[in-house]
Amino acid sequence: MGKRRGGRELLRGLSKRQKKHLREFGEEHPFHDPVLLLLVLRSCFIFQSENSDKSSVESDSETEVEQVSVYHKLLATLKTSPESESEEEEDESESEEAGESETEMDGEGSQEAEEADGDEEAKNNVPDQEEGTDTADQTLTQKQADGADTSCDPSHGVTEEFTDVKHESEFSLETNFMEEESGDCNADERDSNPFKQHMDKELEEKEVEKMSTLPKTSSQSKWPSLGQLIFSSTLEKHKTLKADKEVDVKQLYLHKPLESTWPKVNKQFLSSVNKPSNPSFTPLQRELFCIMNTYRDLFYPERNALTNGEEIRHAYCLHALNHVLKANAQVLSNNAKRRDQKPGTEKDDYRDQGLTRPKVLMIVPFRECALRIVHILISLLEVNEKRKIDVSNKKRFKGEFGSDPEEKPPNLKRPEDYEAVFAGNIDDHFRIGVAILQKSMRLYAPFYSSDIIIASPLGMRTVIGAEGEKKRDFDFLSSIEILIIDQADIYLMQNWEHVLHLMKHINLLPLDSHGVDFSRVRMMNLNNWSKYYRQTLLFSALQDPQINSVFNKHCFNYVGQVAVRNMPLTGSISHVVVQLPHVFRRLEAESLTSVIDARFQFFIDKVLPEYRDAIMSHTLIYVPSYFDYVRLRNYFKKEDLNFTHICEYTKKAGVCRARRFFLKGEKQFLLFTERFHFYKRYTIKGIRNLIFYELPTYSHFYSEICNMLKATDSAVDATWTCTVLYSKYDAQKLAAVVGIDRTAQMLQSKKYVHLFVTGEN
Repeated sequence: MGKRRGGRELLRGLSKRQKKHLREFGEEHPFHDPVLLLLVLRSCFIFQSENSDKSSVESDSETEVEQVSVYHKLLATLKTSPESESEEEEDESESEEAGESETEMDGEGSQEAEEADGDEEAKNNVPDQEEGTDTADQTLTQKQADGADTSCDPSHGVTEEFTDVKHESEFSLETNFMEEESGDCNADERDSNPFKQHMDKELEEKEVEKMSTLPKTSSQSKWPSLGQLIFSSTLEKHKTLKADKEVDVKQLYLHKPLESTWPKVNKQFLSSVNKPSNPSFTPLQRELFCIMNTYRDLFYPERNALTNGEEIRHAYCLHALNHVLKANAQVLSNNAKRRDQKPGTEKDDYRDQGLTRPKVLMIVPFRECALRIVHILISLLEVNEKRKIDVSNKKRFKGEFGSDPEEKPPNLKRPEDYEAVFAGNIDDHFRIGVAILQKSMRLYAPFYSSDIIIASPLGMRTVIGAEGEKKRDFDFLSSIEILIIDQADIYLMQNWEHVLHLMKHINLLPLDSHGVDFSRVRMMNLNNWSKYYRQTLLFSALQDPQINSVFNKHCFNYVGQVAVRNMPLTGSISHVVVQLPHVFRRLEAESLTSVIDARFQFFIDKVLPEYRDAIMSHTLIYVPSYFDYVRLRNYFKKEDLNFTHICEYTKKAGVCRARRFFLKGEKQFLLFTERFHFYKRYTIKGIRNLIFYELPTYSHFYSEICNMLKATDSAVDATWTCTVLYSKYDAQKLAAVVGIDRTAQMLQSKKYVHLFVTGEN
C-alpha cells in the first residue's frame, strides 16, 4: 500500500502531458528532469563556446540576420505543458501592464515622479527611472564575454545593456600602430598645432594656486556674427582674440581626412553668399570654431533649433573628432616608436594618455541628437563613396536610436520650434560609447574602451549613481578633455540636478587603475590637474542663472573662457498679437534665497485678493517652478478656492476635465505649469485674466500664453488683464520679455509698471 500511495502522490504532481509521456516511454520527459536537463544544457554551452572561438568577427552589413544560439534552439524544442504556458502568459501580461504603468508615471520629462498632495510631494520628487533602472556600469556577463548577445535573452528577468566586446583587440590603442598614410601633422607644424600646444603645456604649482584663489580678469570684444564677447582668464592678462575674416582649412591643422571631408559634409549650410576664398564655414561656424580651436571654454546662449542648431552641431563634431584623431594618432605613433627601439636602449618618455581612455563627453537631451551626431562623425570619416569606413553594430544603433515616422500622431498642430526640438526619438535615458581608430568606428564600445561618450544627463546619472549604492562607476570620467553640453536649456525642463551631479564627478582621480600603463600617463592626470586642461563647450537657447553658474563655477580651463553676452533690444512682448494691458508688479527680496518665500507672500497678500471676486473668473496662473505649483495648490485647497490644476504629471483624462471646467467657468482658477506647456503646447481656451507667478524660462512662452486669449470670445476683450510678478533677480528673464531699455527702467521702479501692447507693436 505504501508503494502504491507513493506512486499516486508522484502522479498527482504530473500534468496530463507528463502522464502520457510516462505511459508511452516509461520515463519522464527530459525537460521535467532537472538533473538530465542540466547535463544537456552544459553540453550545449560547451558546444556553443567552442563554436564561438572559431566564429569570425561579426559583420555590420545592413542585411545581416542574427543567428539563434544552440541554447535558444534547445528551449524552442522543449514544449511546456498547457498549465505552465498559461502561467507564463499571465506573468508576461502582468509585466507588460507594470511596464505601461511605469511609462505613464514617467511622463515626458526626466523628473519622473507621481503627482501627490502636500509638500512631501515636492521634497520627494525623485525620478522613478533612477530607482527602477539598474545602474549599469558597462560590465558583461560570461555569455556576453563569449560573444553571445544577452540583451534580449528571455531567460533574464531584466533587459541588460548591450556592449560590444567582440572588437576589443581591433580598437585597442595599446596593440595597434600608426598607418603611414594616416599620419598627423609633420614636424614643422607641431609647434603651432593647437592640440599640441594645449596638451603639452605643463603647469606649475604656483599657476594652479593662482587659478584656485585669484579672481579672473576679463575683457570685451565685438565680433561680426557672435556679437558681444567677454574673455576671462586668471593666469595672465588675456590677449583679445580677433575674428578671422577668412579661414583656410589647411591653416586649422585638421587631421588628414577632415581637410577633404569637412567641405563636403558642411556643404548643406553654405550659400552663394559665402566668398569663394572661404568655402568651408558659415560666418557663425567660422567664429565658433576659431574659439574652439584655441581650446578655450565657450558659452553660446543663442542656439536655435530652427535656425543655427545643426550648424553648431556640425562645428563641435568637427572639433571633437579632430581632437580624438590627433590624440589617437599620437598614441599609435609612439607605439610604433617603442616597437622599433632596439633592445637594451633607454626608452624615451612617451606620456600621451590619460588615466582612462574616454576623451570627449557629449551631453545631449534625446536619442535623436545622438543619432545625428554619429551620422556626422561617420560622414566626416568617409573620404569618398568608394572608401566607406567600417562601422560595427550600425544596424542595432539605427534600431535603438532611430524612429518610425508612422509612430508620430497625425494632424497635430504645434509651433515650429516644438517640432524641431521634439523630432525623432525623444527618449531621454541613453548612453553609448564610440571608439574610433584610423578607418573604423565601433559603436556600443565599453566606456573604458571608448574615445567619445554620448549620453543624456539621466543616462549619466544612473551610471554614476549616488553615495551608498553598490553599483556605481565614474572612473571613466577621470580624463575627459572636452566636455560638450548641447541644448542646456532643455535640461532645465528635465532635471537640472543630473547636470550638477555630473559636474561634481568629472575629472576626479579614478578608484581603480583599469590596466593603465602609468609610464604613458601625462603628468597633468597624475597630479589630478585634469580639470584645468578640460575644455567645456556649453550651448543653450537662453541665458539662465543656473546655466551661468555651471559655466562660472565648474569650468577651470587654464587658457580661459569666452562667453557670448548679447542683450535683446526688443523682447518677446512685441510678438503679442492681442490688445492687452500688461501690469508688471515688482516684489522686494533681501537675497536670492529669500525670493521664493517673498514671491509667495506677495502673491497671497496683494495679488490674489484682487482676483477672488467672481467677476475675475477664467484666471490662468502660469507657474514655472513645479515646487511653487505644489505650494500654491496646497494653499488653494486649504482656502477652499474654486480652482483646477494641470501639471506635467496630470493624466490625459485629468487634463481634459480641467480644460473643460475652466472653459465653461465651473472653475475660477487654473494652475498651469511651465513644463506642461513645454512638453504639450496645448491651447487653453477661456482665458480672460492672466497671472505670471514668475517670468517664463523661455521668453517666447510669454507671447504664446498671451496669444491664447484670442481663442476666447472677442466680445469680452475689454476685460482681459495680464499681471506679471518680478524681482531684481529676474533681470535676464525680464530683458528677454520687454527688452533691455525697458528693463533698466523697471528695475528702478519700486512699485509696478503698466504697459499696453497692441498687435502692431
